Amino acid sequence: MGSDPKTDIAVVKLEEKKLPVLTLADSSKVQVGDFALAIGNPFGVGQTVTMGIVGATGRGGFGIEQYEDFIQTDAAINPGNSGGALINVHGELIGINTAIIARGSMGNQGIGFAVPTNMARHVMDQILKHGKVIRGWLGISIQNVTPELAKSFGLTETGGALVGDVSPDSPAARAGVERGDIITAVDGEPVIDSRRLSLRISQAAPETTVRLKVFRDGKEREVSVKLGEMPAEAQRPGASREGDRSGALQGVAVEELTPQVARQLDLPTGTRGVVVTEVRSGAAADAGLRRGDVIQEVNRKPVASVAEFEQATRQAGNASVLLLVNRRGSTSFIVIEPR
Repeated sequence: MGSDPKTDIAVVKLEEKKLPVLTLADSSKVQVGDFALAIGNPFGVGQTVTMGIVGATGRGGFGIEQYEDFIQTDAAINPGNSGGALINVHGELIGINTAIIARGSMGNQGIGFAVPTNMARHVMDQILKHGKVIRGWLGISIQNVTPELAKSFGLTETGGALVGDVSPDSPAARAGVERGDIITAVDGEPVIDSRRLSLRISQAAPETTVRLKVFRDGKEREVSVKLGEMPAEAQRPGASREGDRSGALQGVAVEELTPQVARQLDLPTGTRGVVVTEVRSGAAADAGLRRGDVIQEVNRKPVASVAEFEQATRQAGNASVLLLVNRRGSTSFIVIEPR
């Protein structure tokens, strides 16, 4: 009946009658340590049930899906479990199995993820009502506030979401949100990081007015924004998602290097390149690439934009990559060998 690639959830209509059904639990009440059972057809051997506990909730930032708020479990999840049920001891559905961290293995390593039922229910309701998922939209690109950025902006602690860019004529632009603002709360609810802000806004209906608490120039202020509807192919302007590539730079996300960010990173005037906003564990992290580094060359070719960086990484394929990295004004070369 419809699907949502951004959460990997689909709604399927069955013609059969009187089928048994599972009760959908409130996944917000799931706690770390709860028993969990995963049901599926691993490796095609037939229906299988495995047991474990909930290891964490609210997991995300892996680049598996665009919107991630996973339940983590050590109940064995293997290829063939995807789409299967994750249930509690009462037989209630708490999540839909979707992914594992395998680190080169073909099977379970004790870290599996499930889309929580509250997210799946929201997607289902939207598809049944509209035939698609309609999400709220601010029109900004955001990043996490690192300790270095917090210090540079005069914040006493990390948390919140730093606005890296504002799309022209977007709801945020019309409300006066500016590049360099740090959003610390939405409708009085603290913003822990950029991912949580994205989830919060995406689950709000277009035309809804939200109150943003914004930190700007050392002062807090409140901005009211009337949300728009997220465009079908919306992605953060000037951003590259780490899940979009493979090879040596898998797990690396970058954004455009704006003059303001360059100043925050103590870079010389005129420095060009792309700033690293995320480095997941992998070859790049092992080689020493860090968040906040500015990549100026890929295989001796200058890169001055996300588009040029993406083109260079595609040309590199699965081979090793030589990067020229500027870290707070000091440049050095890093070789990253794909795993």
